[in-house]
Amino acid sequence: MKLKKGFITHSTGTESLLVSSGATEFSGLVKGNKTLGVILDLLKTDTTEEALIDTMYGRFEAPREVIAADVKKALSELRKIGALDE
Repeated sequence: MKLKKGFITHSTGTESLLVSSGATEFSGLVKGNKTLGVILDLLKTDTTEEALIDTMYGRFEAPREVIAADVKKALSELRKIGALDE
């Protein structure tokens, strides 16, 4: 899976933003924290949910179960707005 074309990511340093370029059905803006920013960056290339969890686990000091739940929630929200190419 990866982020669909038509979505633009931006990081302000403290916030991560996902914006539709207008070429998608979703019309809006998604704001999140640095964790979402890492997930969005990783989704710029083809990856799997398990690879996302592995990478996040290597970067953040948190229990694997917590990271897995966070990744699953983020992916679920991205699916809802049609931002993932699977």
